[in-house]
Amino acid sequence: MKKHIAVIGYGGQGAWHCRQIEKSDVVTLAGTYDIKEARMEAAKADGVRTYPSSKAIFEDPAVDAVVIATPNDDHKRLVVDALAAGKHVICEKPVEMSVAALDEMIDAARKSGKIFTVHQNRRWDVDFLGVKKIIEDGDIGEPLRVESRIHGSRGIPSDWRCQKKHGGGMILDWGVHLIDQMLQLFGQKIVRVYCTVTHITNDEVDDGFRLELFFEDGKTVYIEVGTYNFIAMPRFYMQCKKGSAIIADWTQKAKVAKMTAWHERDVLPVQTAAGITKTMAPRDEITLKEYEVDRPVSDVHDFYRNFCAAVDGREPQLITHAEVRRVMQVMEAAFASAESGQTVTVSI
Repeated sequence: MKKHIAVIGYGGQGAWHCRQIEKSDVVTLAGTYDIKEARMEAAKADGVRTYPSSKAIFEDPAVDAVVIATPNDDHKRLVVDALAAGKHVICEKPVEMSVAALDEMIDAARKSGKIFTVHQNRRWDVDFLGVKKIIEDGDIGEPLRVESRIHGSRGIPSDWRCQKKHGGGMILDWGVHLIDQMLQLFGQKIVRVYCTVTHITNDEVDDGFRLELFFEDGKTVYIEVGTYNFIAMPRFYMQCKKGSAIIADWTQKAKVAKMTAWHERDVLPVQTAAGITKTMAPRDEITLKEYEVDRPVSDVHDFYRNFCAAVDGREPQLITHAEVRRVMQVMEAAFASAESGQTVTVSI
């Protein structure tokens, strides 16, 4: 039997959830509530049932679970209230703005015995799944460094996302996704974090950042988000022990270059702008194999399928409290590094 889910917040993401729920094979839409009357009218125009308040949702015995899709600073209150009302909860990312606040939510979930998870939907992005597949296949060996970038040119949306009190800024908006993706690839302990931020279009919150994570086994991750980049750099670039891989953007296949032999017998120098070089001479087909990797098949509805299976006790919760907490710890360290201008020593 399908689970009945209500959505609190009918902004861009809340409306997206409503559309996805209406198409789902495991959940059905009970309705929505938004504090803004204009958004309530928009929901009605879209044919979505509306509730008069969040309290009315919590008191509806037909509602099995609640999606929280409000500005970030209201997440904790609504999550705790929903759990106390006996509802399972899906919270939009970032789940909160501090580890301390998240810990209160996790504690409320434990006391309630209900499922509480976070909508880290970009684990289903095909570009990320392409990188994951290359690493798991092992054809170009163990990864040494992975670079992940999202570049746009329109600044921050002129809504609550550009306001600090509501948890705006790119670290909390896009960073939470890209950090979560990287931590799915690397389970080793992070020992250092270095981050810088930009304020090109917004003085109140970061409109971009550059974040480097250093793992205790020597691997590094570089994450960059920019909202003032009119030419985007590649979505992913990866160095491995036996080759490299690149994904231009989420519409493209991964391109892989596998080293088949280290030395060529005779490397001829190549002419560059002002001289010759052997070091940067291109490889040939004798020592390098190049190929493409097909884009993986992905279904965002798998998130709700796992959620319902976890509610029924048939599967473990896919996006766990420990994983969400680790991402929050990294974001806190990123803010601390950006504020101090120094590398932060951590154990995450």
